[in-house]
Amino acid sequence: MKKLFYFIAVVSVLASCVSKKNQVIQQNILTLKDSYCKAPFKYNYSNKLPSYHSDSILAANKDLKEIFTDQSILILNALDNLSDVHKIIELKKDSSLTSQVKILQLKTKINSRITIALTELDAVAAEFDCEGERVAQIGNYVDNLNSSRNNKLILYSIIAGAATSIAGGIVKADGWDNAISIGGGVLGAGFGLATLNPKGKKVEFIHQRNLLRDVWREKLESPNFPPFIWYMYTEKKFSNREERSIIGNMKMRWLHYQFNDNKITADQSVIFSDGGYYRADDLHNRAAMLNQMQSATRTINQNINYLLLDLDKLVL
Repeated sequence: MKKLFYFIAVVSVLASCVSKKNQVIQQNILTLKDSYCKAPFKYNYSNKLPSYHSDSILAANKDLKEIFTDQSILILNALDNLSDVHKIIELKKDSSLTSQVKILQLKTKINSRITIALTELDAVAAEFDCEGERVAQIGNYVDNLNSSRNNKLILYSIIAGAATSIAGGIVKADGWDNAISIGGGVLGAGFGLATLNPKGKKVEFIHQRNLLRDVWREKLESPNFPPFIWYMYTEKKFSNREERSIIGNMKMRWLHYQFNDNKITADQSVIFSDGGYYRADDLHNRAAMLNQMQSATRTINQNINYLLLDLDKLVL
């Protein structure tokens, strides 16, 4: 009888112990659950967006098409530098030193606007990168929690089975050996079934400054993005096929690959909220989406690079 009590006590201790490693992981989750990626200083960008009448803008500046690409003309308009370019073209007709100085002054003004645009791009891309790393870290922690939990349950199942066999061989009292075998079998099966939790553990993750929400809704409803960056995201002329904008194409891919073409599920996802309880799959999806937006943001640099090359041709 004493041996039976010893057996039950050992199994109970094994089932209730919590490793020190998991306690450390839980503490790390607390430090990651709220964002450390947002800028310490909040800049209130103007709510004014550049004009989306791209065809009208290009038609009104068709004289520039010999020098600039359509995308470059639209960027100059977004930066409010089109009038400066027209002035440079007029000044080039005069080869005097005064005209040359004015041309350099205008080019400096244009370059200053372009520099600000480039720093805005870098800042937004850096925040996407930081958020992606933050989500990936907590996603790995949840993966570790799930893996550690499953490994423990498998170990407990093995121990329960082994202990049952040993106890059954020791205890020969009528009925007790059968009770031990049945109890051990149920306990081992319980540990085994507990590993069959496909969704795994949940963790609280907060992101009130949600960069993905505006992208998903295709509306600039917050001060998360500078107007110039948002214009580049949403003007169709800057996407490859010009059928959808950059974020229009991004949203279509997310709907297909992350949400299996289920828009209702996507709209209700925690990913586009202020935060909440995430499972590992949701965390990995969010990390992938943030990294995709980082890449899309950096590709805008190509358009600005072409503008700078065209501008040099004009001035030289």
